Amino acid sequence: MSTIPGTIKPGELWWCKHYQWLEGAGYLLRPRYSPGWVPSWQGTKKDWMDCEDSRGPLIQHILDATRISDGVFVTLKLIKKSRHPYEIEIGQLFSSEPVASDPANHCVPIYDVLHVPNDEDQAIIVMPLLRPFTNPRFDTCGEVVECFHQLFAGLQFIHKQHVAHRDCMALNIMMDATSLFIDPYHPQDIVMRRDYKGEARCLTRTQSPPKYFFIDFGISRRYDANNFAPLESPIWGGDKSVPEFQNSDEPRNPFPTDVYYLGNMIRYKFLLTNNGFEFMEPLVNDMIQDDPAKRPTMDEVVPRFDQILKQISSWKLRSRVIGKEDGHITGLYLGVTHWTRRIGYIIRRVPAIPTP
Repeated sequence: MSTIPGTIKPGELWWCKHYQWLEGAGYLLRPRYSPGWVPSWQGTKKDWMDCEDSRGPLIQHILDATRISDGVFVTLKLIKKSRHPYEIEIGQLFSSEPVASDPANHCVPIYDVLHVPNDEDQAIIVMPLLRPFTNPRFDTCGEVVECFHQLFAGLQFIHKQHVAHRDCMALNIMMDATSLFIDPYHPQDIVMRRDYKGEARCLTRTQSPPKYFFIDFGISRRYDANNFAPLESPIWGGDKSVPEFQNSDEPRNPFPTDVYYLGNMIRYKFLLTNNGFEFMEPLVNDMIQDDPAKRPTMDEVVPRFDQILKQISSWKLRSRVIGKEDGHITGLYLGVTHWTRRIGYIIRRVPAIPTP
């Protein structure tokens, strides 16, 4: 194994060793992981950074692949069952009927579970290829509102199945952007086309509305239907600001913590970084209260959000999302292109809140 830039890193060796097994199971890894791989830039004047096969995973236990049967791009997640004993069970719960086809279900579907040969503790979860839910940037207020709607409904649905996610912060919210992109994007460098011959072109979310998903049920738990207030010892997810976990190891009800996670995500990703979302402040402020008992449940959040929507005009919903750090030139360019699209949407009667 070489330390030359662009070549295989230690954390990728597992995938190289299991390339042929995965191929036999119906999933093809990119050429980078195939036996005898020779970097495409080797012996040429190409810069390794300009080559598709130089791109390894950002997270070593998660890799992209192609499903051989139909050419669909998928994500493979290698897990240790002893470390996350409920991840497969909970994931399959949301991927089985009748739960799977419920419109309110926004849990990442599990296509397949592969049990690693000669290792009873390891398994691979096969899921759709998703991308961060904030990339590309939102164009209109209505697009953001639809995102909120899906996430509120999705977390309410999770809770109705008596499951607490316990880590539903920004990094664990993604979207299926397959129809959003004119060119398939590279799974490890999402700005670029999959063939690495330029940047991937995309539509707006109004033109092709995506579906948003909660991912990563590694520390999630499911409870008995009669246990309305389960208690769990604090477990740190990606958001370290949970008030009830500060300076206390006291067991807590994880459902209000989920509400905090989602509210805090909206606060940081939208209210603090963009102008124009003040209408969400009262609800978000309630969701992130220090006292968990004072936070609304998701059954209360959803109807409150529906009431908020009724007070927002179509004109407001079609308005451009303006980042607080957008420069003058950037704002001017985005404003002109936005107004061009906006007039077209109005003429064609495209809904101000785009739904998949």
